[in-house]
Amino acid sequence: MPNFIDKLPAGLANRLRTRLGKQFSRFVLVAAVSLAVSEFALFLFTEMLHLTGGISGVSAAALGALASYLMSRWAWERKGRPNVLRETIPFWIVSAGAWLVLGLATKLGFYVAKTVGAHGFKHFAIVGGIYFLANCLTFVSRFLIFHYVLFAERNAKAEPVEAESLSPIAAMVPGPDDNERQ
Repeated sequence: MPNFIDKLPAGLANRLRTRLGKQFSRFVLVAAVSLAVSEFALFLFTEMLHLTGGISGVSAAALGALASYLMSRWAWERKGRPNVLRETIPFWIVSAGAWLVLGLATKLGFYVAKTVGAHGFKHFAIVGGIYFLANCLTFVSRFLIFHYVLFAERNAKAEPVEAESLSPIAAMVPGPDDNERQ
């Protein structure tokens, strides 16, 4: 049975086969699960429990971060016991920054929903939509931090890059006299 990646255009398939592509595609899955958990929690906190925007957003983001933490080590192929100082604490610091952004986004969502007089599902569609957009922004920043800082390969030696010649190459360009000779 052919692999899904083999059905993609060659350029995209080759990029997804790199370490960065593999980790990005795994992190997309992690982020999707985290987003689903946090959006569901946001719905419960805002529409069922009627908590404030900030508390709802931060609490929902914290639950999403828990799901993300449980899956992120898999995304970066970490095995064994995590290094608390190099992985665990920095992960939760980055997550706390995302919680702040998502809490403020939820407050903004509440303000916009109140301004337009939204109630019920329309209220949550506005709040949840703004939360979703903020989550997309934090996704990009979290991936970059996780990939290039937190879970960066520390033991990997940099492969030498082959130098290209910058010297000009002589080209045979026909001049005006060359056309008359023929």
